[in-house]
Amino acid sequence: MASVKVFGSPTSAEVARVLACLFEKDVEFQLIRIENFKGPQRKPEYLKLQPSGQALTFEEGSLTLIDSRAICRHVAEKFAGQGNKDLLGSGTLERASIEQWLQTEAESFEPPSSSLVFHLAFAPRAGIEPDETVVKDSKRKLERVLNIYEQRLEETEYLAGDNFTLADLSHLPNAHRLITKVPECAMMFKERKRVSKWWDAISSRPSWRRVVEMQKEPPAQV
Repeated sequence: MASVKVFGSPTSAEVARVLACLFEKDVEFQLIRIENFKGPQRKPEYLKLQPSGQALTFEEGSLTLIDSRAICRHVAEKFAGQGNKDLLGSGTLERASIEQWLQTEAESFEPPSSSLVFHLAFAPRAGIEPDETVVKDSKRKLERVLNIYEQRLEETEYLAGDNFTLADLSHLPNAHRLITKVPECAMMFKERKRVSKWWDAISSRPSWRRVVEMQKEPPAQV
């Protein structure tokens, strides 16, 4: 039995990020499917692992982690000798660059992209009126960070250099949602030649394609 366990749903951006990393590193793992807001994550045995009941928990022996980016760093370090060996770079300077772009993703890319997916994709289906002020501000912030990426990708093939790293991988879940669920946001990527090329490269990786296929599977029965 696999020593690594992931509790969560592949449709969760946080869980998808971790799954992509595990596939990149060729780490055997067991996925215990838990859907958001219902089911097994409210059971006492799961709440011992994740007291807040959030639908992402990573378990490896006695180690329990709940932050997707921290989990990805741990996996890349713990299993450094297998799978993709470039995820954290090959030296201190490259690692520093990767950390810089991971911070940019977490602070500048994830917030507006998550907001836009909610207001323009999920809210209408739930009968919720989108907040146009929030949408406008989020579009402005997303365009600003994509412009930074476009400029950076004039110099390198990927964000932290010429190899695919965690800096790129971390963008996959939210960028995928934007591009597949919000057409006007998909155009923001297509209008930027280098960003579009970068997205085509990272989204076509076998690791991410496996995650996308998992997202198509029926939800867990509870």
